[in-house]
Amino acid sequence: MHKNIDNLQLNNIKITHFVIFTTFLLFLSCKQETDVTNNQILRIEGKQINISDKLSSNDTIDNYIKPYRDHIDEDLKAPLAYNPFELDKSDGELNTAIGNLMADVVMQKSSDIFKRRTGKDVDGVLLNFGGIRAPIPSGHVTARTGYEIMPFENSVVVQELTAAKMKEMVAYLAKNKTAHPISGFKIKLDKRGAVKEFLVGGKPLDPNRSYYIATSDYLMNGGDNMNFFLDALSSTPLDYHIRNAMIDYFAETDTIRTQRDNRYTRE
Repeated sequence: MHKNIDNLQLNNIKITHFVIFTTFLLFLSCKQETDVTNNQILRIEGKQINISDKLSSNDTIDNYIKPYRDHIDEDLKAPLAYNPFELDKSDGELNTAIGNLMADVVMQKSSDIFKRRTGKDVDGVLLNFGGIRAPIPSGHVTARTGYEIMPFENSVVVQELTAAKMKEMVAYLAKNKTAHPISGFKIKLDKRGAVKEFLVGGKPLDPNRSYYIATSDYLMNGGDNMNFFLDALSSTPLDYHIRNAMIDYFAETDTIRTQRDNRYTRE
């Protein structure tokens, strides 16, 4: 199991190196003028090249890159898990099967890391609906699936929030009425859309304690107007991409099991 995860992390490094290498080749295409006497660069000239189907390929570069590209492609399409039915974020009003899966995976993976580093527990997870960029089709799930769902480089950060900020968070969710992925919470709205019940870890909010909420570095900075994250008592980066958490979960899982549930509902 650990070997599979190590291989996936190595493949992520290979992909990064591939991008850097390609950027380096493009840099070499720029023209520079050098003062031989003083060994100084006097001027660098370049031009913008629009990439389209009208741009002819360079066989020398293509042939050089092809073995690396093919190797990465093989790694990305290798089956990791099986998904019985398509998971799409449009399948629910306030919570979705794919959103619940993503939040639960982040909850599990971030809890392990955060506990080892701090000795404390993650109380909940809040991600954003817009961060789910693709469905998970039925059939074999691969590392490429992880990149399709979460193409961004968003990493997990644990924000320590006061009970007052937690109230702001649930008020935001009630007003927003969007299936933002959550885990560790139970939220129930009444018929008017007001918060009727809010539980954290199955318990009512305690005004005398703070809570550790795993989220993304995008939301940590107030993305999607989640400004309650800006006033955290503490912030702990886990140096762990949400995408990698999903891929690690796929590598450890035979068959994906997730569904809509009662974590966020309305009467």
